[in-house]
Amino acid sequence: MIKLDEIQKRLLREIADLHTVPEGAYNIRSNSQSAGRQSTANIEIVPKTSVSGLDIRIKPGTKNESVHIPVVLTQTGIKELVYNDFYIGEDCDVTIVAGCGIDNCGTQDSEHDGIHRFYVGKNARIKYVEKHYGSGDGSGKRILNPGTEVYQEENSTVEMEMVQIKGVDDTERTTTAELAEGAKLVVRERLMTHGDQRAVSAYVISLNGKNASADIVSRSVARDDSFQKFEAKIVGNAECHGHTECDSIIMDNGRILAVPALEANDVDAALVHEAAIGKIAGDQLIKLMTLGLTEQEAEEQIINGF
Repeated sequence: MIKLDEIQKRLLREIADLHTVPEGAYNIRSNSQSAGRQSTANIEIVPKTSVSGLDIRIKPGTKNESVHIPVVLTQTGIKELVYNDFYIGEDCDVTIVAGCGIDNCGTQDSEHDGIHRFYVGKNARIKYVEKHYGSGDGSGKRILNPGTEVYQEENSTVEMEMVQIKGVDDTERTTTAELAEGAKLVVRERLMTHGDQRAVSAYVISLNGKNASADIVSRSVARDDSFQKFEAKIVGNAECHGHTECDSIIMDNGRILAVPALEANDVDAALVHEAAIGKIAGDQLIKLMTLGLTEQEAEEQIINGF
């Protein structure tokens, strides 16, 4: 295990809630190098040989285990592309924690692009947590472009928590999924932008099997001069259930674009989209201010609750 400095440790706490070396399987990547790696009897982590990245193989029947694969960048000017493939065996129940933290105090842009592919076996269940965080007082940007591909076999369940709440200057998140019969996908996205930041999220979910279902919900806040785009497409190719929802607060000179798309290719495909964009209600602010909060404190409380 490579010794990490205090900035790297702080980034790990922010993106993966790691205060010490995690139990179970893990790979910690720091400034384009492995800072530590451990496999277990049921979870094998092997570096790729042709490109930068990992193969993570989880044995069938593995339950109540976790995999941590966080990334931290603290050197200005680093740009990397990483491919991580997850092979989840049948009847598994595991948690996967990823995420990237960038601290850029220099003048050059720092960028991490990660492609994560999940091959989820029959009746398997995974929870995937991905958090992004940026810090540093340099003029160089903090750029993150995650790509996620999910391939679910029959009756599998995938729960995804996508979080970006501070410090990332530019991000483009793309997520695609293909679901077989009885498979279920749940995504909860939380996003905040400020300054002149830009964030784009694009989802294409294909429900290919009978009784497949997807529930994609995004909660976001755009402050200052930032821009957000949320694009969600659900394709129903069988008797299935699909739901997307975008609920956003706009502040200052922020801009938000919501682009829903539903494609039904089967008479029994039931697809729904909901979208709402608006400012903080005045009566909410007044109510909190009567309790002794300033207007700014009231806004922060409403945003945190949201």
